Amino acid sequence: MMAVGRRAVAGILSVLLLGALTACSQRASEWTDAEYAIAAGGPTGVYYDYGSHLAEALSADLDIRIVGQETAGSVDNLLRVDSGEALLGFAQGDAAADAVAGTGAFDAPLQVRALARLYDEYVQVVVRGDSDISSLPELEGRTVSLGAENSGVNVIASRVLDTAGVGIGSVRDPQLDLGESIAAMERGEIDGFFWVGGLPTPGIAALSQTTSVRLLPIEQDWVNEVNDRYSDAYRPADVPAGTYGIAASAPTMAVPNYLVTSSSTPDGVARDILAGLFDARLRIAGEVPTAALLDRRSAIFTGPVPLHPGAVEYYRDLRG
Repeated sequence: MMAVGRRAVAGILSVLLLGALTACSQRASEWTDAEYAIAAGGPTGVYYDYGSHLAEALSADLDIRIVGQETAGSVDNLLRVDSGEALLGFAQGDAAADAVAGTGAFDAPLQVRALARLYDEYVQVVVRGDSDISSLPELEGRTVSLGAENSGVNVIASRVLDTAGVGIGSVRDPQLDLGESIAAMERGEIDGFFWVGGLPTPGIAALSQTTSVRLLPIEQDWVNEVNDRYSDAYRPADVPAGTYGIAASAPTMAVPNYLVTSSSTPDGVARDILAGLFDARLRIAGEVPTAALLDRRSAIFTGPVPLHPGAVEYYRDLRG
């Protein structure tokens, strides 16, 4: 009995060892023991929520160390990915288009590539429910946060206001991130703030539980004009009634969100990231509803930002 027991234990250990070796062989050889980062925005936004859960999933699935990194938003994320400070980053499609073209907030083209189109983000212009402001032109002369410096929010807010005929200089802009904007609105220090994110954005949802809020409409003509002037990255959209307790749907505009990496990221690493991203989709969606919107059929549409070659291989293999 003792001999049989030892043989059985030895067999089990062999199977476990083989399984561990197989798991390791499934990870690209270009990974190192370094800690990797996902540039993931401010802590009250969808980026950070999504990025933190993705970091946990990739760390577990690939046996690596990867963390969600708090940042100012899309522009900051793109700069960090380009510099190598972060392996991955979340970025609005318009900011990413500017990055690869070397225009807008970027003095020169960045060497970033897209891995996937994740979901669409919605422009949200938030005012208190009892505010006398009912339209974007009425923001003139008011104190309104247009987003943190180096954020994608700031890019869109400036474009939308200009199209609506509101000069940026006519608005008192404290340049707050989402968490700071929410706190300032609760204290009555600002008249409104811009945000660009998935629905619902956790921080604004929490704000709506203690403070009545409304969303100012962004008319379709303004969306069309912004597209004509810039990267054609936007589309008309609506924030559904009931979101944040609003009584009726609010017209706005949406912009796609991309997961990006450096062009120098090894192809095998890019493939591993995408495999982990799609494998963890439903797990992450349990905590971050927007993660459920990830779809292999639409993930490849990241123009004008080129797909990373490793991503091209990944999606091509799926079709094969």
